[in-house]
Amino acid sequence: AGLPIIEHDLRERSDAEAALLDLCHEEGRTPFDLARGPLIRGHLVRMSDEEHVFLLTQHHIVSDGWSMGVLLRELSQLYRAFAAGQDDPLPPLAIQYPDYAAWQRQWLSGERLQKQAQYWRNALAGTARLVLPTDHARPAQQSFAGAMIPIVIDADLTRELKRLSLQHGTTLFMTVLAAWAAVLSRLSGQDDLVIGVPSANRGHREIEELIGFFVNTLALRLDLSGEPSVSELLERTRRTVLAAQEHQDLPFEQVVEIVQPPRALDHTPLIQVMLAWENNAVGSLDLPGLSVEAAEERIDQVKFDLELSLGEQGEEIAGTLAYATALFDRATIERQRGYLLALLRAMAVDAQQEVGRIELLSTAERTYLLEELNRTAVAYPLDVCIHELFEAQVRRAPDAVAVVHEEERLSYRELNARANQLAHHLIALG
Repeated sequence: AGLPIIEHDLRERSDAEAALLDLCHEEGRTPFDLARGPLIRGHLVRMSDEEHVFLLTQHHIVSDGWSMGVLLRELSQLYRAFAAGQDDPLPPLAIQYPDYAAWQRQWLSGERLQKQAQYWRNALAGTARLVLPTDHARPAQQSFAGAMIPIVIDADLTRELKRLSLQHGTTLFMTVLAAWAAVLSRLSGQDDLVIGVPSANRGHREIEELIGFFVNTLALRLDLSGEPSVSELLERTRRTVLAAQEHQDLPFEQVVEIVQPPRALDHTPLIQVMLAWENNAVGSLDLPGLSVEAAEERIDQVKFDLELSLGEQGEEIAGTLAYATALFDRATIERQRGYLLALLRAMAVDAQQEVGRIELLSTAERTYLLEELNRTAVAYPLDVCIHELFEAQVRRAPDAVAVVHEEERLSYRELNARANQLAHHLIALG
């Protein structure tokens, strides 16, 4: 079908930047026709004589994060060759995606399929949905509107986390996963939770250069019961990740069918939170004669309640924490980012301490919660008795609710009448 490219000329527009933003939003929300295709499309936007913006939109069913690296690398090679009047420099592919699909269907069958299915059936049996405290009531039907905040783990802490990981036989990913699970456990009050983790699923050299949808989602069940120490939690996380990776070939959609969790329109099945670890840098375009940079990333859609995406960038760990705006306010997500960083710092200092006793609150937040919110002293007249103050309130607002217990409510008038009855009864008893 080729690649349809639509050109836009915004050179004469005074609102060119706003028009570009509108175009990006519209393009991101325009659906694909899966039956007819094409499943990739482009827009070339002329902002000025010397500046262009190129939008490339792909359906996830034909591409994944790894594919983006392949695409940018090959596009750079092709551009350099064609700009110099040379032929296509790319070697022919040994196999195509349909070859892989046919192989996978044949390979994942029989005893191998049963073994993988049984593992996930056992691993996820009886799991409960992760229920985090939210700023807003969950809508009856899941909203995919989202936003994100940046997150950076500085070079010093990254070095300490690498040291901690080396000591306990974990990868940096496993260590961060353990910390994220601990934060979610503290927020939810649950010690048995499931976090989704994307797996590149490119274990064969022949498919490393293919563009297509290979990525799979692993539902990792983390156990934080029994007040584990940092080292104990790291060991549990390591075992969970390794076991899941040994059984990563079964597509997540089939795992859901096997486990059969309760389904509802307001949340995704099995997984409400994701942690994506970016091991392979996507790279950038290298086009001779052009200065090329990636446009600012604007995340306004999410598939889950929370999506933490991290990876090593130089000497630091950096990424984003995306969230469903129908559920959370930005300030809440910023606090969660602070909790994760506080937990990671504490883990690096002492691996023998109990994870559940690590202090997550900043000094400012702790002061606010324990002191400012509890600063309830109120000046009141000292020349009258408490019951006289109460009776004055009865006169001011006799029908206002004074007491609530379960489903029963008493107004100030009703409470005053009952108090008088009790007083007269006590007087009669001497």
